[in-house]
Amino acid sequence: MTLLQALILGIVEGITEFLPVSSTGHLLLAERALGIERSEAADAYTICIQAGAIVAVLGLYSSRILQILNGLVGRDAAGRALLINLVVAFFPAAIIGFLLDDRIDELLFGLVPVVVAWAVGGVVILLTRGRTGTRSLEQIDLRTAALIGLCQCLALWPGTSRSLATILGAVLLGVAMPAAVEFSFLLGLMTLGAATGYSGLKHGKEMVDAFGFAPLAVGFVSAGVSAAVAVKWLVGWLQSHGMEVFAGWRIGLALVVGVLIAMGLLPAG
Repeated sequence: MTLLQALILGIVEGITEFLPVSSTGHLLLAERALGIERSEAADAYTICIQAGAIVAVLGLYSSRILQILNGLVGRDAAGRALLINLVVAFFPAAIIGFLLDDRIDELLFGLVPVVVAWAVGGVVILLTRGRTGTRSLEQIDLRTAALIGLCQCLALWPGTSRSLATILGAVLLGVAMPAAVEFSFLLGLMTLGAATGYSGLKHGKEMVDAFGFAPLAVGFVSAGVSAAVAVKWLVGWLQSHGMEVFAGWRIGLALVVGVLIAMGLLPAG
């Protein structure tokens, strides 16, 4: 992997990680377009550079993270309640992902499953447009957190988008859009952090042997910078526009990539 390829993949990761378009799907597409073949090392690379996006959100939501840490040590009741909700929401996908990790990699890590997920997700956004909730972040209870966690499990299918599943799931459960976005981002810190750590431990040696440390560093930094910009934009956009624009992107991209696969210009896997 060249440094230019690493830079491009990092930018794609950072921009798409927290947008409801699926970073995994976009990274798979970018890798194939750049001529990077499917391998355990390549799959691990796309997961591990998520760390840059994680750091970006940690910085943007530092005050909320501090509240959660204070709750952890018993100094903030609201922070403790939020932490408990996040843990409850985290466990369904963590358990199912751990149990089905190899099967998901075997069956679903390819462009055809991603195209299907892009299209279905776009249609779902259009069918649920205009829905809104009123509950704040502090009004999310354990039941709602658990259901959001189950929604996150849908994102184990590459191309679905963890952000789409959790934000839309929260809104349909009566959570206001700003609170749904913030809860999704905070939940993402736990989910993406666990996935990054697990993939790094499992395939870190193959990844470093295949690509070296320099592409990892470039991917990490570019993902962090682009994620910070994308998150700031997304928060403002969703508060006043909704997610319909992402439906158009998902469906349009699914059609284009589907045609390219059918023509043999892109690999199906």
